[in-house]
Amino acid sequence: MHACIDLGSNSFHLLIGEWDSGQIRIVERLSEKVQLGENVRSTGHISAQAFERGINCLRRFKLLMRQYPLEQYWALGTNTFRVTDNAQEFITAAAEIGIDISIITGVQEAVLIYAGVISDLPVSDTHRLIIDIGGGSTELIIGRHHNRLLTESLAIGSVAWRDRFFGDPGSSKKQLSAAMDSAQAAAYEVFDKVAPGVRRAGWQEAHASSGTIKMLKAICEAQGGEEGIIALQHLLELKPLLAKTIAKERILPGLKETRRDLLLPGWAVLSGLMQAYEIESLRFSATALREGMLDFMVKNEKTLNVMTQSDLPGVSFAKH
Repeated sequence: MHACIDLGSNSFHLLIGEWDSGQIRIVERLSEKVQLGENVRSTGHISAQAFERGINCLRRFKLLMRQYPLEQYWALGTNTFRVTDNAQEFITAAAEIGIDISIITGVQEAVLIYAGVISDLPVSDTHRLIIDIGGGSTELIIGRHHNRLLTESLAIGSVAWRDRFFGDPGSSKKQLSAAMDSAQAAAYEVFDKVAPGVRRAGWQEAHASSGTIKMLKAICEAQGGEEGIIALQHLLELKPLLAKTIAKERILPGLKETRRDLLLPGWAVLSGLMQAYEIESLRFSATALREGMLDFMVKNEKTLNVMTQSDLPGVSFAKH
């Protein structure tokens, strides 16, 4: 039995699974909103409050892990660990409670995300565009089978865009709408930088993972959209409703209260991305980084060309 810990800029996730009759069986999932990356863009370090939330979350993860006969675990730090000046202090504190953390690059993160997403898709010769919008970074991968044709990690995410564009509480609907326009335009500019590579690689279908996508997918469905699908036109049409929801502090079907602060920045990042790459619609993927980690751990070898030693240098599994 194996455990994977995904330490994202917004949420921490724990996944426990085992190899059963040639397939991975998930036995436990746990996620907590930690927001380790709050205000990182402006301060350059993990705040004392976020630091404490993160360590307390890992203590709870450790207690749950002790309930299972784990052979190994893998804890990976993503964007916040890559860009903060006190990430090593957090890693040291985590080690003191018995969790060893490895920091991965954006490209390494993308590699594992791709493996996780395609693990839940049917075998196909189709070129697939895989998107994961995190709290501090967004990963883009285009691949066919287990071969990646393009792998990018960009410094844009829902928490980073919230801190940059939506920091003023009590804003009016008009002010929020203007902020959404600015955030969307800035997102488009970031994604447009790699648009030539996306066009060269070519893709026929788009899949997207992460909490931001799950949130917007649920809202689109509640507003009459196709199940599991986010259409760009529908997303753009929802803009006034989303601004009004936040300005008037209203309930919106499909929106969880814990993700309310990421609604508008998430909309801006995703709509800017879809416009930059001319994506008319994409499908939500329930699998992502942690499923890719688990798949890689359980197989424990570089098979099917999913990984190469150069993809994941310096990361190792820990005994439990």
